[in-house]
Amino acid sequence: MPGAVGSGPDTSKEAAAAAAAATVLAAIDSKTADKVKALVARYLASIPDGAAKSDGIRLGEAVAARVLEARANDGADAPDAYRPRTTPGVYVPTPITVGSMWPDVKPFAIAKASQFRPQPPVSLNSAEWAADYNELRDYGGKASSKRSAQQTETARFWLMVGPSAYHPFARQLVTAKQMSVADSARFMALVAVGLNDALIAVLDAKYHYNFWRPITAIRNADIDGNPATEREATWQPIDNTPMHPEYPCAHCTLSGTVAGIVGAALGSADIPEIAISSTSAPGVIHRWTNTKALAEEVANARVWAGFHYRFSTRVGSEMGRQIGEYVVKSVMQPAHLN
Repeated sequence: MPGAVGSGPDTSKEAAAAAAAATVLAAIDSKTADKVKALVARYLASIPDGAAKSDGIRLGEAVAARVLEARANDGADAPDAYRPRTTPGVYVPTPITVGSMWPDVKPFAIAKASQFRPQPPVSLNSAEWAADYNELRDYGGKASSKRSAQQTETARFWLMVGPSAYHPFARQLVTAKQMSVADSARFMALVAVGLNDALIAVLDAKYHYNFWRPITAIRNADIDGNPATEREATWQPIDNTPMHPEYPCAHCTLSGTVAGIVGAALGSADIPEIAISSTSAPGVIHRWTNTKALAEEVANARVWAGFHYRFSTRVGSEMGRQIGEYVVKSVMQPAHLN
């Protein structure tokens, strides 16, 4: 971000953080702008008036303006121009894909979208393809008789997507660790930057390889050239398949990124117990004391939901870990003042 924004030693960190967050949120979501402004005004009222507070507000607003300027025209709102592969006159399913423009979005920390692009998916004539295909067909089907009730719950828990999936985890960890305003702001920013860049990177890989989803593969197993896979004409996953290519697993990349950030920023995968609810499994609470366990649960969930092959979850989790560690080492380094 070009230029520097100065502050004095007495500037209120709390006022600066609140003003910066509110300014950005109000600018990017007009529907909730008034609510955000009211909430920040209520919070700022709890800070004593004076130069420290007013300087903090000015600092926060100035930093927010720089952030918004840096991210203007970053490509996130580009039109979806995905071209389905077909031949003249042949029908293909018509729903619009998700995120096809994201491989071209400007990253925050990584150098380019393809920086962490993995190797291609496994060969369809390999034993690994057959093993992972058959695991998913058996455990990921809507009517699976092998998937346990607990596995089904976990699969449905991780049907949730978007900010509600990982940001509450980071917020709870900040509270549990009793981080200072500066440390919590940095940690939350690292998580936000990491998740954003992980999404860019994984969608770059998805649309580069354009690998088929399980519902397509299982209903077309008679053409995959592997004698160890059998076609199941009416197979369905536990829920509607996300509308983008399969490889690698996006949820796994995102959870892996969170795990990578926690390990690199806090020094350990072990954490105070964090409890999270899910928008897709009302009334269910899941708990973790280790971020590797979180990433493993997400990986299992995507197999049990019938969305991702095991090799795709392994690649996604590792890709995310690398992105998370890279982000922590590359941006927002703590200042060490004498």
